[in-house]
Amino acid sequence: MWRLIDSGCRSAAFTAAADEAILAARAEDTAPTTLHLYRRDAPAVSLGYFQKVGDCVDLEAAKREGISLVRRMSGGSAIFSDRGQLTYCLVAGESELPGTVEEVFEKVCGALIDALSRFGLQAEHHRPNDVLINGRKISGSAQVRRLGCIAQHGTVLVDTDLELMDRVLRAAKRPRDGMTTMALELGRAPAMDEVAQAVVDGFQRTFGVTIARGHLTDGERGSIAHLLETKYSTERHTFMR
Repeated sequence: MWRLIDSGCRSAAFTAAADEAILAARAEDTAPTTLHLYRRDAPAVSLGYFQKVGDCVDLEAAKREGISLVRRMSGGSAIFSDRGQLTYCLVAGESELPGTVEEVFEKVCGALIDALSRFGLQAEHHRPNDVLINGRKISGSAQVRRLGCIAQHGTVLVDTDLELMDRVLRAAKRPRDGMTTMALELGRAPAMDEVAQAVVDGFQRTFGVTIARGHLTDGERGSIAHLLETKYSTERHTFMR
């Protein structure tokens, strides 16, 4: 039995803090394996832990567009996110998700491919951590291993503002040139609740588990508040590199 936490629309800082708090609780065995789903309440850029802000974000554009920045606990590339994306974070003990980093990426991506198939979309896993439709990325993931646990998080692009993504992210070519969304592929934007349920069902089928809606523990809520105040809401952490 896995726990589902659906945080709805929350700030980038809150969701980053929540992912870390859930990982810490799982490591202490005070929380079960958890699938955390959420959306951003406003456009944001999630920085890989080791990135320099100026290398991957146009800070003037971000300020002009009101884009918030957060440095997540995992590595990888900067990710633009908004209300048009569903983000997942799977937190489990390493013994519950056996295999190499690449093997865990493959299995989790398989759950997302299953979810997309419910909408008639044929997707494929592009190693190590992307899901593509017709050669264009619709989902990317990052993974961190800590305290005997794995946290893998990533996005499903439902109806993301790809033009705003282009204006904010620094890249050799326009980020949207290699991206797609469910709305573009289907000709409509499916309801986010429908996508979330498909993702939950995809994880259940792929991992052979039951996922039941639950709640954050008092300890997790306390950890989130502490992490927000001391880490994820601070410029010191965001601009640390």
